[in-house]
Amino acid sequence: MDRASLTSFLDSQRWIDETADGLQRIVRSAFDGLGSARRVVKNALHGTWLGHPLHPALTDIPLGAWTATVVLDNIPARASNPGIERASDITLTLGLTGAVSAAVTGVADWNETDGRPRRIGLGHAALNLGATALFVGSLLCRRQGSREAGRLMAAMGYLAAVAAAYLGGELAYQEGIGVNHSAGRELPEEFTPVLPEAELSEGQLKRVSYKDTVLMLARRGGQVCALVDSCAHLGGPLSEGKLDGDTVVCPWHGSRFVLGSGAVVDGPSAFPQTCLEVRTRGGRIEVRRSRTAG
Repeated sequence: MDRASLTSFLDSQRWIDETADGLQRIVRSAFDGLGSARRVVKNALHGTWLGHPLHPALTDIPLGAWTATVVLDNIPARASNPGIERASDITLTLGLTGAVSAAVTGVADWNETDGRPRRIGLGHAALNLGATALFVGSLLCRRQGSREAGRLMAAMGYLAAVAAAYLGGELAYQEGIGVNHSAGRELPEEFTPVLPEAELSEGQLKRVSYKDTVLMLARRGGQVCALVDSCAHLGGPLSEGKLDGDTVVCPWHGSRFVLGSGAVVDGPSAFPQTCLEVRTRGGRIEVRRSRTAG
């Protein structure tokens, strides 16, 4: 598949941004309507409890099940073996069930994107919606005895699902959606000074650097904490966020992390924030890579 043909088309369709604006308002209103349950539901859908995004794991269910459906549909012995046809119907139904959970988690993640990832994500969703509609049509045809039409619709649905999966790969590997943006940074192995202690006031967030890695320092209750500055979700600058109790809130999408450990409290981040060990020595704040990270 020509990568440029599909992604460039989506890039050129600026009307998608207006559509995305409206859809995001609807999704946010739906979450807001959950009231006090909003936070719990969003964290569950983002995979905050799991330690990595939930959506990519769930997409394996429909794609895997529908792959089995297409394979079973093309076994030559199916006409003389009703068990093969029943198996293809079962895997098709399983794929539809998995598609619902994948769609819900995908919408939650997409709602926290903007720009090019948002456009590509909308195309990804549209293709998946089309694939699901074709597989629903395939199941209805099979139940009405039109198995040839059902097989044709399943084949068309599978092609749409593969195209959607391609865009999903574009989001992950080209746009960095669903990856940990605080990981893989060069950090000091031994305690290294990064800031005079007097320059960090109580309740202040401070941006400092170690080589090419930007760090965030915070002083709360007299304790100094250090995290990688780039939010694990999409790289937002935590040093421009706000302190809330013993947590820091990302200014971009509201992910919340514990200052002393980097543990994620609220999504959309599903990853903990990379945390460093801190000490003060000779009037300077020193940091090093955590020796206790799992």
